[in-house]
Amino acid sequence: MESIVDLLRYDPGQLPASAENLRQDVRDFLAVEMKQYSALTRAYTWDGADQTFSEKMGAKGWLGMTLPKEYGGAGLSNLERYVVAEETLFAGAPVGYHWIADRQSGPLIARIGTEKQKADLLPRICRGETCFSIGMSEPNSGSDLASLQSKAVRTDEGWLINGTKLWTTNAHIASYMIGLFRTDLNAQPKHAGFSQFIIDLKNTPGVTVRPIEDLTGRKHFNEVVFENALVSDDALLGTENDGWRQVGSELAIERSGPERFLSCAVLFVELLKVLEQGDDQSAKREIGSILANLVTLRSMSLSVSGKLAQGDDVSLQAVIVKDLGAEFEQTLPGIVQKIVGIEPNLSDDAEPLAQVLALLTMLAPSFSLRGGTVEILRGIIAKRLGIS
Repeated sequence: MESIVDLLRYDPGQLPASAENLRQDVRDFLAVEMKQYSALTRAYTWDGADQTFSEKMGAKGWLGMTLPKEYGGAGLSNLERYVVAEETLFAGAPVGYHWIADRQSGPLIARIGTEKQKADLLPRICRGETCFSIGMSEPNSGSDLASLQSKAVRTDEGWLINGTKLWTTNAHIASYMIGLFRTDLNAQPKHAGFSQFIIDLKNTPGVTVRPIEDLTGRKHFNEVVFENALVSDDALLGTENDGWRQVGSELAIERSGPERFLSCAVLFVELLKVLEQGDDQSAKREIGSILANLVTLRSMSLSVSGKLAQGDDVSLQAVIVKDLGAEFEQTLPGIVQKIVGIEPNLSDDAEPLAQVLALLTMLAPSFSLRGGTVEILRGIIAKRLGIS
């Protein structure tokens, strides 16, 4: 049995030269491509979606970097992708169109998909041509995936799917969803009997996508309703009734990347621009504290990425990164407002810092929902440590 020290261990992560060599190329690319985007637009970071931008990244070879070369990928490790991810996030690049496909859907298909699924989908992911969404959460389930009720029933024609998925980011523009559904209604324990399916959202009758407006007026969250939606046998991803384990491997990737602490990076950059001419000692102390948190979270995240590249189970460490990262991101707008003493203001004539502050003040409460609520994450931590 692993000791608590082993469970909470974060071995120092180090980027190989091959990864660091990418950094300047990515920065040069972003210096040109990001000129057209205002600070307010950049503040959406990985929530912002621009297919043209994604296709430009694909042309550079910066999508599907971990995918096999025979399917259009680069055959590199997660560490090379890490550099590209943190540089685009820090710049506020609109990476949302390709983000889910590049981060988790593509690697999942490459690992457990059929040859047909790989040949059909992976090259398009690498080119930035297709958008994926995640079908996990449901109404009345929150982050408790074991309570999901949507089901897929095998028929002579394929799988008949009924139910509703909620908070499906970018489902309104996505071509595909990888959804988790009950396929064995009598399975025990309650997290058994799930399977994953690749669902064509654009061409499957019985699928309705309903955008949900958030506090900022955006409609990137969605409710996706399945009413006798029939998908072929080929839509099954991986092994029937093994969906719980498959999703677990996805979540380790989803919860530990630099997006878990860089969602407010543009706000930090705009703050530094405002403070660079001053000599406020109290502001400097706050900046030092912010940087200390950033460096610590990056070190932990990089450690997890290195372990993932080796195939290790770091699900607990990933959960801790997600929990601490969300807390950091949610407190940052309040800290910035205290430092500069300005009111958030979204009006067109407001200063960039006030605009970005206003946007992220409204968005920040959602940061502890995506990827698992605080309560669920801390329950996982307690259980793994044997104290629940």
